[in-house]
Amino acid sequence: MNKILNVCIVAGARPNFIKVAPLIRAIRQAEGIDYQLVYAGTADDPTLEGSLFSDLQIDRPNVFLGVDCQSLNELTGRVMGEFEKYLAATPTDVVIVVDDLASTMAAAIVTKKQGIRLAHLVAGTRSFDIRMPKEINRLVIDGLSDLLFTAGISNNSITSREGADESRVFMVGNILIDNLRYNHQRWQRPAVMDELRLDNGRYILFTLNRKALMEDEASLNDMLQSLTQKAGSTPIVAPLRGLAAQTVARLLHPMPANFHLVQPLGYLEFGYVAAHAMGVVTDSGNVAEEATFNAVPCITLNSYTEHIETVKQGTNVLVGEDAEQLGLAVEQMVKGQWKKSTLPERWDGRTAERIVRILMETT
Repeated sequence: MNKILNVCIVAGARPNFIKVAPLIRAIRQAEGIDYQLVYAGTADDPTLEGSLFSDLQIDRPNVFLGVDCQSLNELTGRVMGEFEKYLAATPTDVVIVVDDLASTMAAAIVTKKQGIRLAHLVAGTRSFDIRMPKEINRLVIDGLSDLLFTAGISNNSITSREGADESRVFMVGNILIDNLRYNHQRWQRPAVMDELRLDNGRYILFTLNRKALMEDEASLNDMLQSLTQKAGSTPIVAPLRGLAAQTVARLLHPMPANFHLVQPLGYLEFGYVAAHAMGVVTDSGNVAEEATFNAVPCITLNSYTEHIETVKQGTNVLVGEDAEQLGLAVEQMVKGQWKKSTLPERWDGRTAERIVRILMETT
């Protein structure tokens, strides 16, 4: 009887599930490989809405480590302790970690201390700002990983400059695109679109997630004022969560007529809104990548992006935290004066298939 390859997939936060969903679906279709999905957080995490897993067509995690705290150092230590217990009790051939969270780094460290092979999904991303905690996490995770799965040529170049052996690096493509292609016919127009009378291609989608942006309220307020003023009569729809919703509601009080703060959307609903927008204003790299796939103009409220392909080939432009630059870009967006874009290499929806094949061949 052939041995089954036992894979542990670790998710540290809600966005990770979106990236691992295609991988889980690909594993389920393959022979000789099985998986367990481990979540660092709690089973009652409010960000994991009931529809998330059904929308992604994957099961809920097999294991919840139950770690829920604000201090990154405390979180790192607690995840290490809980994940060590998991590995001691569960036969595991390879652990796959995603992105650059503190929980991701914690799982990576424990994996290598236990002598288990480690794979990093979305490796080789860098801001080149060592003051950022996530940048430290990226360096540690990539340094420890036996398999580095990168999204593009620029990420390969980074791992090469940092001395990674070429035999460990695999340019598999952008796994987010697997989801977008898979769900293209499954997007769901949310009821709020009809309630607000929003026509396809006639509104701007706004998302906000970075704590650093929300903490600098004076700068954020300038950007919000610039956005709402330059958008003119174009509606802005903002499906924000938690602190982001609270901060924006306070800064934009009273709310401008063209700005619509709405409840968070499920995955399939958000996909519809993003795909049919006139343009997107965001601080999320994932949302910018989706905009490039959808050929929707995108403005990113950051001075860098981990996936430069979205700028060089895609629809994305970076305006930093500059309200004036944001205003100029919004004017161009509303006028329909945007650059032409193309899809980067290997954004073909087959990234997960490549990863499964490599796992089977190398582990």
